[in-house]
Amino acid sequence: MVEMRVAGIALDAASRSPIVLLRDPSGRRQVPIWIDQAQAQNILAGLGDEPPPRPLSHDLMVALLDAGGLQLERVVIHTIEDSTFRAVLKLQRSDDAAATKSQGGGGGGALELDARPSDAIALAVRTGSPIWMLEEVVADASIPVDAEADAEDQDQFRRFLDSVSPAELVRHLSQAQPEPAEAGETPPTEEGDSQPENPSGDGG
Repeated sequence: MVEMRVAGIALDAASRSPIVLLRDPSGRRQVPIWIDQAQAQNILAGLGDEPPPRPLSHDLMVALLDAGGLQLERVVIHTIEDSTFRAVLKLQRSDDAAATKSQGGGGGGALELDARPSDAIALAVRTGSPIWMLEEVVADASIPVDAEADAEDQDQFRRFLDSVSPAELVRHLSQAQPEPAEAGETPPTEEGDSQPENPSGDGG
């Protein structure tokens, strides 16, 4: 498996759909995952330095995990199935996690939950949990890194969020349809979303 980091949020120039970029440790490969504006804002809020004035949905999820004595150990994006990325949350009970750390072994209280990658990433950035991806998924879905283009795309997305009204945002959500990475190829989508998410996209 490859531990990925969130390199940022970019904006698809053709469809105006946001993309979360996951980059490998070498910095030479990244996996773009198409998401919608709401999901992008949830991830950006988790990456931000300032907490929101009121808890967002994923802040509440983290609080509920804490209240239930659970800890997000890691996120694993493990496959692309039916043109959709699949992810799981690896959870541990907090007391089991502490025992595992002190003993250097595996705890018996591990839990695994299916999740959309965008939700999993939003939780991971809030908890500082690692994001892992199977090597075959990285190999299938990654593209070479173009840092200059990425920075420009991320600036465009931030300007878009600053300028768009709530009504326009709703319209973009209903109309956004990312283009396939190659002609004739349908990019992976995130389950439950109307728009595709590519191996350059987000799936769940």
